Amino acid sequence: MAGAWEWSNVSVGDGRVLEVLTSGPRDGVPLVFHHGTPMAAAEFVPLRDLAAAQGLRTVLYSRPGYAQSMRHADRTVADVVSDVVAVLDALGAQTFFSLGWSMGGPHALACAALLPERCAAVATIASIAPHEAEGLDWMAGMMEMNVEEYSLALQGGTAVVPLLEKWRPDLAELQPANVAKALAARPDVDGQILAGVRDFVATSLRRSVSTGILGWLDDDLACLRPWGFDFAAITAPVSLWHGEKDVHAPYAHSVWLASRMPRARLRSLPEENHNSIVVLALQQIVGDLIGAT
Repeated sequence: MAGAWEWSNVSVGDGRVLEVLTSGPRDGVPLVFHHGTPMAAAEFVPLRDLAAAQGLRTVLYSRPGYAQSMRHADRTVADVVSDVVAVLDALGAQTFFSLGWSMGGPHALACAALLPERCAAVATIASIAPHEAEGLDWMAGMMEMNVEEYSLALQGGTAVVPLLEKWRPDLAELQPANVAKALAARPDVDGQILAGVRDFVATSLRRSVSTGILGWLDDDLACLRPWGFDFAAITAPVSLWHGEKDVHAPYAHSVWLASRMPRARLRSLPEENHNSIVVLALQQIVGDLIGAT
């Protein structure tokens, strides 16, 4: 059995507290999931079941500023590492697998770069690349809403806050039925899998703004400033999964990332987008991640 979900609070070194959600065998190697933006920890049943089948313990946490995780103002992507270390230590775990979706991708990669002795392998799903990525037209191919958001964020927090506050009420009331169309890539997708993913997305999005927009704001600012680690330092196996029809984080971002890491493998899905890839390829992604070591 995959096991029940358990919430806990983990203290980190600077006095902050993170909310953490776990499930699966207590002695299993953690599979740490880094959520997108804006999102927060929520029961991700399909991921839990896939991980448990491999003997792994699923670990989700809300990044600082989201839901019940205390804010870490002016954080960088690399700052995630101390938080993950605190979570792993609280669980009594040494090694782990790192998996990140969307804006979670940079955070998953930071763990691989800065915890080389503990991170066994890393996978990203529809990750963005650094804003300063040489040779990459960073906003090319992005949907209009993303361009508007990031363009304002580049002007600073004061500029983008009104937009995030404008969008917040819709996210605060989001229900699974309203995200199903975006997640389903084709009508023959198994209904149980789709239900699990859409329930996770809706709950995660609602929780992400339940205490305000500061986590969302800090994520936007963190992704646009230097990330704080060297891609060449990542020695663990890296799988970069990306749908070629993605307009949230365009496919070119993962192409750029793949060229910067010595053990990176680009896993492209020509017909998928930012959301459908999670529905249709999650089993393949988790299996590939575990088999990479």
